[in-house]
Amino acid sequence: MKKSWNLDRRTFLRGSGVALALPWMECMAADLSASQTPKRLASVYFPFGVSLPNDKSEFQEWNWFPEVTENSFRFRKSLESLESLRENVTVLGSMSHPAGRKMGGHDTGDIFLTGASFKGTDYRNAISLDQYIASHVGEETRFGSLVMSSDGGVGEPTRATTLSFTSQGRPVPALSSPRQIFDRLFGVGDASSKAQRRKLQNTSSMLDLVLENSRSMKHRLGRQDQRKLDDYLASVRDIEERVKRSTAWLDIPKPDVAEDAVDLAVDQSLPVEYMQAMYDLIFLAFQTDSTRVATYMLGQVAGATTIANAFPACLGLQGNWHGLAHGAGKGDGAEKLGRFDQLLAQQLSRFLQRLKETPEQSGSMLDNTLVFYGSSNSKTHNNTNYPLILAGGKSMGFKHNQFLRPGANVPLSNVFVTMLEAMGIPHAGFADSTGELADLRRS
Repeated sequence: MKKSWNLDRRTFLRGSGVALALPWMECMAADLSASQTPKRLASVYFPFGVSLPNDKSEFQEWNWFPEVTENSFRFRKSLESLESLRENVTVLGSMSHPAGRKMGGHDTGDIFLTGASFKGTDYRNAISLDQYIASHVGEETRFGSLVMSSDGGVGEPTRATTLSFTSQGRPVPALSSPRQIFDRLFGVGDASSKAQRRKLQNTSSMLDLVLENSRSMKHRLGRQDQRKLDDYLASVRDIEERVKRSTAWLDIPKPDVAEDAVDLAVDQSLPVEYMQAMYDLIFLAFQTDSTRVATYMLGQVAGATTIANAFPACLGLQGNWHGLAHGAGKGDGAEKLGRFDQLLAQQLSRFLQRLKETPEQSGSMLDNTLVFYGSSNSKTHNNTNYPLILAGGKSMGFKHNQFLRPGANVPLSNVFVTMLEAMGIPHAGFADSTGELADLRRS
């Protein structure tokens, strides 16, 4: 009789000094309980809001939010690509970050995942949802998180080009080049692991020296300068943790992923192909368990300075994204912006479909992945009634095929707390949360 056997997910084939991580296979299932299956989060943000013509308008079919029917809802044109995924999707309306309602219309992208409140002229963000989750699950993977945006870098206060912020509220630089992201995830890096180890050791030594010198300096500083030094040292410690992580993974080869799995030659001048490449990179990062947390900022809210401002030209639309958003209430402007909203939703749907079609454990990757998608404006400069989608996570108890409108008094952070609870992340609330959003989960 054939003997049954199973493999651990992190089993490696070893020989001739080489270790290759195996892909997920059916025989690994016996060793993976539901609690051990990776739980993931991908967060995607877009600026400037959506098309929201009223129900008496001739362009009402371009309203981003679904139409409510007697016992259900109907996707209109902007989100019609989600129809085949409705059992995996919840549309959220009426919600926002209360702190965002007091901010300028171009300022709220910074707090999309933090819910932070900026008081007066003291710009001080808080930890973002993705980085909070990464701080609890990041040790399981080579990369704690994957931070991406079309603009790259960090931007400037209230005009950040990243969704991700550390526990000190400092922006985490975003990557924008598909080639650079692919190389970081799957490239061989330095020619010699010995050279990599030496580089990491040198970096660690320099960080030790910085921390040692800071101790003698701190007692000579005033209170405000001490705070600045503490923030700086927190950044140094973040680097120190990344060095430790890199050292720990140094002897484990990166997954072998063919370069033709992603269009690495594409850039922002080809918006559709570029967005697809960025989504593909998140998919591959999740599939290879290189990370379990990813963010992608499609564009930032500074209007003319974001690279994504030119993206609507791929549909032959005149003007730019910011201009389309401003013109959505005039003439056929609702249809023009709606057509671009539709294009963005199509790219999201493609990503979700790929996750759904990829088997994992007793379900699919989508069942074990939460995808949070939306904007911090409803219309341009209006910081309420965020257009939001939460997809996936069936194995975590989420129920879908819903259009929920909990009300303007329910903070968006309640959704974040629900996600943390479902992922098994310890928490004492998040930002200004008041509890979970019970309608998102099976009772």
